[in-house]
Amino acid sequence: MSGNNDVILSMRRLTMKFGGLVAVNDFSMDIHRGELVGLIGPNGAGKTTIFNMITGHYTPTSGKIIFEGRDITGLPPHKVALLGISRTFQNIRLCRTMSALDNVLISFHPHVKNPFFGAIVPIFGYFRVEREIRRRGMELLERLGLEKWANEPAGSLPYGLQRRLEIARALATEPRLLLLDEPAAGMNPAEAADLMDFIRGIRQEFGLTIFLIEHVMQVVMGICPRIRVIDFGVSIAEGTPEEIKSNPKVIEAYLGEEALGA
Repeated sequence: MSGNNDVILSMRRLTMKFGGLVAVNDFSMDIHRGELVGLIGPNGAGKTTIFNMITGHYTPTSGKIIFEGRDITGLPPHKVALLGISRTFQNIRLCRTMSALDNVLISFHPHVKNPFFGAIVPIFGYFRVEREIRRRGMELLERLGLEKWANEPAGSLPYGLQRRLEIARALATEPRLLLLDEPAAGMNPAEAADLMDFIRGIRQEFGLTIFLIEHVMQVVMGICPRIRVIDFGVSIAEGTPEEIKSNPKVIEAYLGEEALGA
C-alpha cells in the first residue's frame, strides 16, 4: 500500500519554539497513503509536539504541513478533524460517566448536516438523524468488537478496552489519517499484543493511514514497517525495525539495546 508516491501528509521543515526552548527543530517527513509509520524517541524528544502541530493544537514557529495537497498549517483542531485527520492522546480522554456508545456518538455529530430548526421542531428530521447516528455508532462498536459494552460507563471498562474505545471514537470522525499517541501505554505484554492485532485490523478494514507514537518497542517494532527516530526535537534515524535496532545513534539516544528490545 505504501509503495507509490501518493503522499497524504507532508511535514516540511517544522520548527516549534516555546520561548527559548526548541521542542522540534527543522523536522521534515512524508507519509504515504496506506502506510503505518512509527515515531519514537526519548521522553521530551518532541514527538507529541509534532502531533500537536499536525492537529492544530500548536501553530508551528516555522515550516508547513500539507495534507492531501492542502496547506493546513495553523488551522484550528476542529477544522483539521473535518478534513480527515483524527487522533488519540497519551492520557485517555473518554467521558468516563457516559456510556461507551455515547462516547462514540459525540464524534459523529460534527459530520452531521442537521437542520437548525430540527433541534427545536422534531418534524424537520431531528429524531431521524439521531436514530441514524445511533445506528452508525452501534455498527462501529460491533466492527471493533465493543458492542457488548455499548451501554456500560466508559470509566468502568478494563483499561485495554478503554484504549480501544478511544480509538473507536477517533474512527467515528471518519478519518483518512489516524494519529495514535502511545496507545499501548500502561498495557501488559498480552494487552499490547492484542492491540497490535487491533491496529492492523482497523488499518485494513477502514483503509487508514496511521502515524504512531509508541514507547512499547514490542508494538512499534512489530507493526511499523518504517520508523522515524527523533531526539531533542531533531531527526536522527529512519528505517525498518531491523535497521533502527542496529543503528548506533538510536541505541545511544534511546536508552541502549534493552530499550529497543535488541
